[in-house]
Amino acid sequence: MSFGENLQAIRKKNQLSQEELAEMLGVSRQAVSKWELGEGYPEVDKLLVLSGKLNVSLDSLLAEEKTTTEPRDSKPSDTIRIISPHEGVIMNVSKVMRSPQFKGGKNSPKYALFASDGNNQSVWGEERTFLAWYRNLEDVTREITKIQDAMNAGTASYTLQYSVKCKQNLFRTIED
Repeated sequence: MSFGENLQAIRKKNQLSQEELAEMLGVSRQAVSKWELGEGYPEVDKLLVLSGKLNVSLDSLLAEEKTTTEPRDSKPSDTIRIISPHEGVIMNVSKVMRSPQFKGGKNSPKYALFASDGNNQSVWGEERTFLAWYRNLEDVTREITKIQDAMNAGTASYTLQYSVKCKQNLFRTIED
């Protein structure tokens, strides 16, 4: 599902109107409508508030584009251990996916990378774990390609190379 579809489903599950959600986030109802229609995305700070107020993970809201890290002729259980040094995450994964682009400030990350081990399902689909923040589409795409190459080569583990270290400043995520 896309971000807009995820947002709409979560909003309805919480029995909120677009107007009520907009008030909660300090935006217009039209902004919420555009997000749900897939015509835009909120800024990173709004996503963090949304996640907290609706008690949902960022990955359940954001992950829409999936890229299988498995070679086509391999078995679905093939995994690689991913090490995310900036976020302190180490996990065995079979898939990675990037978020849509965030509209943040000049020093805000523009993309996030998520992973799945392919085993855990939730109400929203496959459970995903946040791995890292990225400055631009080129960096997150390069990272996904490197992960695919490592899996195709039979490498046991891969340390993320193109992610950026971030910190949370009030309700904003900015590069550290």
